[in-house]
Amino acid sequence: MGEGPIPTDDGIIEPVGLKAALEERYLAYALSTIMHRALPDARDGLKPVHRRILYGMRLLRLDPGGGFRKSAKIVGDVMGSFHPHGNMAIYDAMVRLAQDFAQRYPLVDGQGNFGNIDGDNAAAERYTEARLTEVARLILDGIDEDAVTFRPNYDGTAEEPVVLPGGFPNLLANGSTGIAVGMATSIPPHNAAELFDACLHLIEHPQATTDDLLAYVKGPDFPTGGVVIESPASMADAYATGRGGFRLRARWHKEETGRGTYVVVVTEIPYGVAKSRLVEKIADLLNEKKLPLLADVRDESAEDVRLVLEPRARNVDAELMMESLFKLTELETRFPLNMNVLVGGLVPKVVSLAEALREWLDHRRDVLLRRSRHRLAEIEHRLEVLGGYLIAYLNLDEVIRIIREEDEPKPALMARFELTEVQAEAILNMRLRSLRRLEEFEIRKEHDALSKEKDGIEKLLGSEARQWKTVAWQISETRKAFGPDTELGRRRTDFGEAAAHGADAVSEALVEREPITVVVSQKGWIRALKGHVADLSSLAFKGDDQLKLSFFAETTSKLLVFATNGRFYTLDASKLPGGRGHGEPLRLSIDLEQEADVVDVQPYQGGRKLLVVAKEGRGFVVAEDECVANTRKGKQVLTVDAQDAARLVVAAGDSVAVIGENRKLLVFPLSQIPEMTRGRGVRLQRYKDGQMSDLKVFTLADGLTWVDTSGRTWTVADLTEWRGERASAGRLPPKGFPRNNRF
Repeated sequence: MGEGPIPTDDGIIEPVGLKAALEERYLAYALSTIMHRALPDARDGLKPVHRRILYGMRLLRLDPGGGFRKSAKIVGDVMGSFHPHGNMAIYDAMVRLAQDFAQRYPLVDGQGNFGNIDGDNAAAERYTEARLTEVARLILDGIDEDAVTFRPNYDGTAEEPVVLPGGFPNLLANGSTGIAVGMATSIPPHNAAELFDACLHLIEHPQATTDDLLAYVKGPDFPTGGVVIESPASMADAYATGRGGFRLRARWHKEETGRGTYVVVVTEIPYGVAKSRLVEKIADLLNEKKLPLLADVRDESAEDVRLVLEPRARNVDAELMMESLFKLTELETRFPLNMNVLVGGLVPKVVSLAEALREWLDHRRDVLLRRSRHRLAEIEHRLEVLGGYLIAYLNLDEVIRIIREEDEPKPALMARFELTEVQAEAILNMRLRSLRRLEEFEIRKEHDALSKEKDGIEKLLGSEARQWKTVAWQISETRKAFGPDTELGRRRTDFGEAAAHGADAVSEALVEREPITVVVSQKGWIRALKGHVADLSSLAFKGDDQLKLSFFAETTSKLLVFATNGRFYTLDASKLPGGRGHGEPLRLSIDLEQEADVVDVQPYQGGRKLLVVAKEGRGFVVAEDECVANTRKGKQVLTVDAQDAARLVVAAGDSVAVIGENRKLLVFPLSQIPEMTRGRGVRLQRYKDGQMSDLKVFTLADGLTWVDTSGRTWTVADLTEWRGERASAGRLPPKGFPRNNRF
C-alpha cells in the first residue's frame, strides 16, 4: 500500500490544480443550469422541459380537438426522446402547464385530477390524460414548415426544435419563474390582449419606449385574480428596468348577515398561495390571539374560492380587520419582477418590457420569412411537376408506349420530351387511376394559382414593410380569440390602493387590549404583570436588584424609555416578557450603549409636553410625539457630553421648582423654558460647583408639595421668597425639606 496514486489506463498521470479544475467544472455546471434548465427563452417564453413536452405531444398528434392520451405515455416519450431526466420532473412540469390557477393561458388540456388551489398534488401519471390546448397549437404553428432550427437530441437519434415558432407571446402572458446558479428569473403572467395591443403599437412605432407601452399593458394579470396595490410609478420603474415587484392582495367584500352583523368573504386569493395553508395560518394566529378583531375563519369553497371571516363584534371596522390580516398572512403577497431571460437563446439578460416584446416580434418576423421561403421552395417544386404532367397529358399515348417498351423508361422520357429528372420521376410515380384526372384545364388552373401565390411570396420576401404588415395581421387575428370580451381573455386582476389606516390603528388591531402593570428594576430588567397590580411588595428580583419604577398600561400601549445618553427608545407593551420570571434586560430590545443607563420609562399618551433635563442643570421642553423612535437605535433628543441626563418630567403646570446639590431652591415660570425638538437646552439654575439634584413641575396656585424621609407630606403655599428668573442661583429651601434634596 501507499505506492503512490493509482495509474490511469495509459499509465500517465496528469496533475491538475484543484482550484482550476473546480472553477472549470463549476462554470460548466452553472452554464448548463442557466441555459438548459432555469431560464426561459425570450422568443417562445419556454424552458427546455416545457418545449420538449409540447413538441413530444405534437409528435403524438394530441391536437386540441383530438383525443386524449395517458400522461404516462407522453412523459415516457418525452423522457426517451428528448429529456433524459426523472419522469417526475417532466410530469410535474406538464401538470403545471395544465393548471388553470397556475397558468394564465394553460398549454395542456388535462383530463383527470391535476391538483387544485389548496395545494393538493395531481394524481399519478398513469391515471391522468392530456392533449394540447389552442394556445399550445398557436405556439407550435408552422413547426413542420421549417419555421425554426432543429438540433440533434441528447443521443443523436432524433431532432428537437431549438425554439418553437411561438405564435403567442407566452413569455409575458404566462410568466415564468426559475432559480439558476447566480441568477434567477421571475415574470408574472399578463393579459394577452393587452400584450397584442402593445405589440401592434410597437410595430407602428419601432422606437416606442416602455413608458409608451404601459398605456396598453396595465400590469400583471394573474390567473387567480386579486388586486394589485402597487403604485403606477413603481410599476413603470419595474417594467422599464426589468426589476421590481408587485404587491398583490386578496379580493374581498362584506356580506350582511342581518341585524347589523356582517361577515367578510374572500373570493380571490393571491397567486401562488395554497388556500389550505392560508386558512391554517389564519387559524393558528387566531389561537395565538394575534388577531383580536377576528372571531372565526371558515373555508366554504366549492369550485370557486370562498373564505368566510367572522369579525369579533358587529362594530369592528371591516377595512381595519382586513388590514391586520394583510399584514400578518398571505392574503397580501409580493410578486417579484426580474425579467432575466435568454436573449437569442444564448445570452442571459435582464430586459425591459419593450425589449421583451421586441424579441418576440423579431422572432415572429424571422418565423414568417422562414415559412415563406419553405413554401416558395414547395411551390417551385410543384410547378416543375405540373409542367411535366402537362407534357405527359399532351403526349399520353407516346408516354405509355415508352413506359411499356423501354427497359429504362426514365432516361428515354427525359430525352424524348426534354423533361427534368423531377418531372420524369413524377410521371413514372403516377398511379393509373390518376390518368382520368389528368386534364389540361385542371393542370393550368393549379399552375396559375400557384404562380400567383409565388409572386405574392416573392414580393413579401422583398419588402420589410410587407413583412411587418403580415406580422401585424397575424397578431390582430390571434387577438380576436383572446379579446377582453372572451372568457379566457377577460382581465382577472384589478388595480387598487391600500386603505389609508394609521400604522397605530393597524398595530392595535394586531394585539388584544388587556390591562398590564409594567415593572422596571434598578438594573434595567423589565416585565409586564397581567392586570393592574397595586401591591408589588411580593415581587422577587434577581440577587441585589430591586424595584425602580412601575406603572399601569395596556398591551396596546407604546412605552417611552429615556436613557442617560439623552436618547428616547420606543417599546411595544405587547412584546414585553411576562411577569412569571424576572423579566429580561431592556438592552435585549433596544441598542443601549454599555455606559448608558435607563433614567425613566413611561407609557406614551400622545399630545403631552415633556421636560428633559441634564445633570448640569440645563434642559428644554419637548413634545411627546417628537420622542417616538422607529428603530432600535432610538432617537437623540437631549444632547449630553458625558452620560449624564438626569430627569424626564411631564410638563403639566405653570411653574418649575429646581434644587441643586448645593441645597439652593429656585422657582420660576415654565414659560421661560423654550420648546425644542432636540439640542442642549437652556440653563435652568446656576451653580458655582456641583450639579442639579431634582426638579418638579407644579401649579403655583396649589403651592409646592414634597414628601419627607419619614413619609409626611408638606405643602408651602407662599413661595415669594424662592421665586426668581430662570438661571439664577436660588435660596435655601423651607423648613422640613428632606436632607436628600428630593421632592
